[in-house]
Parts: sequence; structure tokens; C-alpha cells
Amino acid sequence: MTLNYIWIGFFIVAFLVAIFKTFTGNPEIFSLIVNSIFERAELGFKLSIGLTGIMALWLGIMRIGEKGGAINLLSRAFAPLFQKLFPEIPKDSKAHGAIIMNISANVLGLDNAATPLGLKAMEELQKENAHKEKASNAQILFLVLNTSGLTLIPTSIIALRASAMAENNIIGNPTDVFLPILIATFCSTIAGLILVSIIQKINLFQKTILAYLGSATALMGLLVFYLFHHKNQIEIISSVASGAIIFSFIIGFISLGIRKKINIYEEFIEGAKDGFNVAIRIIPYLIAMLCAVGAFTTSGAMDYMTSGLSSFFSLFFEDTRFVDALPTAIMKPLSGGGARGMMVESWGQNATEINSFVGRLTSTFQGSTETTFYVLAVYFGCVGIKNTRYAILAGLFADFVGIIAAIVIAYIFWG
Repeated sequence: MTLNYIWIGFFIVAFLVAIFKTFTGNPEIFSLIVNSIFERAELGFKLSIGLTGIMALWLGIMRIGEKGGAINLLSRAFAPLFQKLFPEIPKDSKAHGAIIMNISANVLGLDNAATPLGLKAMEELQKENAHKEKASNAQILFLVLNTSGLTLIPTSIIALRASAMAENNIIGNPTDVFLPILIATFCSTIAGLILVSIIQKINLFQKTILAYLGSATALMGLLVFYLFHHKNQIEIISSVASGAIIFSFIIGFISLGIRKKINIYEEFIEGAKDGFNVAIRIIPYLIAMLCAVGAFTTSGAMDYMTSGLSSFFSLFFEDTRFVDALPTAIMKPLSGGGARGMMVESWGQNATEINSFVGRLTSTFQGSTETTFYVLAVYFGCVGIKNTRYAILAGLFADFVGIIAAIVIAYIFWG
């Protein structure tokens, strides 16, 4: 429903702005908007077709990892942490396993596996919920961990960037946003976890929790510190590190498949089929949003919006380049498709701005958080929760921290 209002809103605002511009000396604005809509429709189709190959590759590799036991390995590795974070859930509850499996699938970017596992986790948590129409503490924490969107490999972002670069013969590294996304989404997750733990009075200073979170935070802190003091090498470091890490995942997943004695080739083919189906399913959504965003942008409504934001932020900052990327950040909690459209729009015609500061920042925004309202609606809706308590507040707080972290990291990497 939210997506419906957003989509309609783009067109209505564009229409109203166009009427205003027509009466103020710009009569050709309606023709420009119509041309923009047709151009965005063609662009959406081209991007989706290019996306097919990349998605088939990644989901094929992910399928090998899934069947090879990557999720089970992560589940066992993080079981002690999640048992401490969900003290209200009995140790023998099936909810623990479902939660860990869902988070593990999200971390690996296995969206197809993560959603059914998440719904299963919510059903198990609902069994332990004394008030069936009100969200329990465990359900809220679980949802916030989902909406903060911690992901090791942002498959769809990298795939879209690679598709746009290939389509327009642009030289660059589509994975150069890998480290910024990883750092930003980590900050988002930690922020959401801290806020919920304060409200729920979970002691984060327990030895087990400190061992996990302290180690991860220290590693992220050292990474940011090193990059901040070696800015002239960031491009090389980012390119080498992102490529090495992602290729290591591929080799690791294949190794797990060999260890499990699965038919690696056949599993890859099965995963690749899913990738083809996902890319095809994206086509109408991407075209719909790109057309709406195109009308909104061409009408001048986007310029008014960013101009207002720029004027406001210029009171506090000298460099306000990040403002041009904020529409993507604002849209992400409301609509993943809308944010994706905003991101592609920020890359400019023929993706000429894809490697610009704004083009990379919008990619980082897109990968740093989840679609908060969608996740809450689906997960709470599946178990009939009507009173979500502070779940939306906590989710949006995690999103806000992720946005701030993305901006700071973008200036460190590309500022």
C-alpha cells in the first residue's frame, strides 16, 4: 500500500510542478516529461536484461554455498551470541535455530532463503509470545536486526552497477562500493541493537556478547582508521580488498560443496535459474519506478527538493554534495523499488555519473539498510501482530545511523 501511494505521488507531484512551470514560461515541460517516461522504460528493460547474467552467476554461487553448508556454519558460529541476545526465549525453543538461520541467510545475501526462514522464525517466536496481538521483545529485536540489513555481499547492488557499466561501456569497478556498504550496514546493525538492548535492558557487557561485538567493532574501527590515514591508497585498497574477499567467498563456497560431495555444477545451474527468474521479476518493478522517478525528476520536483535540502544543510556544512543522494536514503525505508529507481536516476543518462561521488553514495545508501516498513509489514503481518510497540522507531533509528555512516564513509573513500 505504501508503494502504491509513493508511485502515485511521484506522478501527481510531477504533474502539479509541470502545470506551474507551464504558466511560468516553460510550455515544453509536458513533452519533456513524456519523453523521459519512455526513455526510463527503455532504460529499465536494458538494465534488467543486463542484470540477468550477473544475478544468475551470483545466485548460482550462493546456491553452492547454501547446499555446501555455509548457513549451518554461520549458525553454529553465532549460536552463543543469539542465545544471549534473546534471553526470554527458552533454550530448547526452535526459535533460536530459525533466527540464526535467517540472519545467516541475510548476511550471505540469500534473499530467497532468508524470507521463508524469517517467517518461520516469527512463527516460532509467536509461540513463545504471551500477548498474541502485541510484539514481544524478542520479535522486535529480531525485526530490527533484519531491517538494519547486515550483508556481507550486496549482490543486487553490485549486479546493477555491473549491468549499467557494461551496457554503457563505462570503465570502472562495480564492487568498489563493497567496503563502504559493509561498514555502513554494520553501523546500522550495531545502532539498532544498542537501542533495543537499552529499551529491553539487555546487558551487552556480558562476556559472550562483548567477545562477538567487541571483536567485530574493533575490526571495523581499525579498517576505518587505516583507510582514513591512507586516503591516497583507498581506491587501490578498496578494489583489491573487495575483489579478493568476494572471490574468496566463491572459492570458499565451492570448497564447501566439494567437502559435502554435492554436484557443484548442477547446484550452480539450479541457482542460476533462480537468478534468471529474479531478474525477470524485477523488470516491471524497475520500469514502473524508473518511469515515476523520471517524471518526478524531469518536472523539476527533484531539483526543488534537493535545493531545499541543500539550503538547509549549507547552514551547517560547506560541502553539501551528499544532499543530491539523500532522496535515495529517504526512499529506502519506504520502498526498495523506489530507492532503486532513485539510485539509477542518480547515475545520470547512460550511467555517466555512476562513478561520481553521488553515484557511489546512492549505491551505498541502497545497500546499507533494508526496506523497514516492508519488512515490518510482512513479518508482523504473517503472525497477526497489530501492536508493533517501538519496532518502527528502532528500525528507523538504525536506518538513520546507517545513512550518517554511509555519508561519512563516502567522504573517507571518495571525498
